[in-house]
Amino acid sequence: MSESKCRVLVLNASYEPLNVCSWRRAIILVFKGKAEQVEHNGKVIHKDFHIPTVIRLRRYIKAPYKEIPLTRRNLMYRDHYSCQYCGLKTTGLTIDHILPTSRGGTNTWDNVVACCQTCNVKKGNRTPKEASMQLAKHAKAPLGHLHFEVTRLATSLFPHWQKYIIGLSA
Repeated sequence: MSESKCRVLVLNASYEPLNVCSWRRAIILVFKGKAEQVEHNGKVIHKDFHIPTVIRLRRYIKAPYKEIPLTRRNLMYRDHYSCQYCGLKTTGLTIDHILPTSRGGTNTWDNVVACCQTCNVKKGNRTPKEASMQLAKHAKAPLGHLHFEVTRLATSLFPHWQKYIIGLSA
């Protein structure tokens, strides 16, 4: 059984995503009574016990908020590796400041977007409004520390996870 296809979404007692773990770890948590199986993939491993795909912890765990660092890789992932002005999907994207740094713009999640070189040159040292350009979506910080891993897995391998993830954009 492929490990990548046997990831388990771990929910807090409040049903908010807390972690992603292996199916083996999930089974141990269920057998120890620390978690309950919420969803399974239909595959039986022992008598009537199915391999879980979503488990929920029985006790609430207070997890500290962990901010996602603004890096080129994280920004490109957030913007789905596509230009936020024209929609071009390419590996040669640049980072565009919505409010240019020369005009007081900062390096924050809500001020930077992925942009192709053509659109970046066209926009120049102006705001999108001044350049008559429209952003595909509002720039904002990703939600929570699990945002990238969970959304990547939920959109590709585990679409049934989507109902447990607030603000998931497929």
